[in-house]
Amino acid sequence: QVQLVESGGGSVQAGGSLRLSCKASVSIYDRYSTLCMGWFRQPPGQWREGVAVISTGPGSTYYADSVKGRFTISQVVSEKTVYLQMDSLKPEDTAMYYCAAKYGSCVVAGSGFDYNYWGQGTQVTVSS
Repeated sequence: QVQLVESGGGSVQAGGSLRLSCKASVSIYDRYSTLCMGWFRQPPGQWREGVAVISTGPGSTYYADSVKGRFTISQVVSEKTVYLQMDSLKPEDTAMYYCAAKYGSCVVAGSGFDYNYWGQGTQVTVSS
């Protein structure tokens, strides 16, 4: 069982930056298995969507088109933590952001229905 704890959400004006953190309760990388960790978000009144995911260990990253060039996902294996640096934030980035994880291949498209482990969510609000 993997528990995920997020932090770092908040309110910011358009053009600003925030960094989200997601700490796992288990090692996020070992030689026998690949853990995919990342972020999904659900804007008010909309479906949940993928934002960015990382294949821990190899460090392969995948981004939604809407955040490419503005968001950066990274990992610190020794801290069991994945970070999402969000720059040039826009009002349309306003959403509840969820950290998610699963063993196996990484996929950022879709709602994350095949991710087994989820954090409690952290709110990001971007004002114009």
